[in-house]
Amino acid sequence: MSYDVAAVRACFPALRAGAAHFDGPGGSQVPESVAAAVAATLTSPIANRGRTTQAERTADDVVLAARQAVADLVAGDPGGVVFGRSTTQLTYDLSRVLSAGWGPGDEVVVTRLDHDANVRPWVQAARARGATVRWAEFDPATGELAPEVVGALLCDRTRLVAVTGASNLIGTRPDVAAISALAHDAGALAYVDGVHLTAHAAVDVRALGADLYACSPYKFLGPHLGCVVADPGLLATLHPDKLLPSTDAVPERFELGTLPYELLAGTTAAVDFLAGLGGPEGDRRARLVAGMAAIEEHEDRLRERIEDGVRALPGVTLWSRAARRTPTLLLTVDGRDAADAYRFLAERGVNAPAGSFYALEASRHLGLGDTGGLRVGLAPYNDDGDVDRLLAGLGEWLSI
Repeated sequence: MSYDVAAVRACFPALRAGAAHFDGPGGSQVPESVAAAVAATLTSPIANRGRTTQAERTADDVVLAARQAVADLVAGDPGGVVFGRSTTQLTYDLSRVLSAGWGPGDEVVVTRLDHDANVRPWVQAARARGATVRWAEFDPATGELAPEVVGALLCDRTRLVAVTGASNLIGTRPDVAAISALAHDAGALAYVDGVHLTAHAAVDVRALGADLYACSPYKFLGPHLGCVVADPGLLATLHPDKLLPSTDAVPERFELGTLPYELLAGTTAAVDFLAGLGGPEGDRRARLVAGMAAIEEHEDRLRERIEDGVRALPGVTLWSRAARRTPTLLLTVDGRDAADAYRFLAERGVNAPAGSFYALEASRHLGLGDTGGLRVGLAPYNDDGDVDRLLAGLGEWLSI
């Protein structure tokens, strides 16, 4: 099935403003169907969840539909889908409850490749419990995080390995399945930050070996919230602090207060939009796998165009080098400030931001300090015209 990017773009009202958006890794634009689902939920009779009144049923149906949608997206169990304000918030919440039994002599492994949201909560939780933090280093020359590097840090006191599904800074996609298998062999849990990966590839949490998998709908065309997917049986063993009258059921025991029903409806609509790109045949999971494969092929073709164009520009270093990577490129230019390129491009309607994007450890490990570089991230709605504008803008900036 061919990928009709013109038809995809027509679904995104924000694109009518004329900008070429390479800022998707920080948050994607949303299709009209997502906005409509949010609005429809806000204007429907709605109340706290229940099955007695129409308003209660609306809320309950929205929540259950969103859990099923996210489960279909990542091949998880809807009974293990936890929603929260953001994945950062959820990871902090889970770090506190997971570390409750840690103590001196216990260990946790984090990586230099990760977004700080999958680093700092574990580092701080370990510190609070007297546990030890082990750091897995990636190769700055290749951008690769080898499973054996993680494996060498594991022991029978390792309690958790936190690893990214894909780097939001340089796009590296480590072998999460191999890393998770090593963690499990050591008796540890694998906490996978899938925020960046989920937007660019079909995900199967069981195949990845992720005991807990975090993602954010606003990175895959949906509203601003976060979710964590886990086995309900695992969640049942965890007991977070909560209000006394609130339910102790899983997954609700992890969701503090009333959920944002309108954002959950938008999440379902985003998943349905992605499934729609996979054609009409099969169930939603099958259509999602096909749709994400089509997105990946489209984005990889554009990524290769950008990489070829960038390599022809003088003084530019491309830091995204891993064999398997998302369409997310980090660039620096000898003697030039990436923030200047960001502003120059923005004046020409090309949105490619500069920074380290909370991947602070990765930026420092690459020798880029806290400054990072210019990040060019592709999304399903980018087209060749966007790439032309980006390359022309960079060439113009370099000529000044």
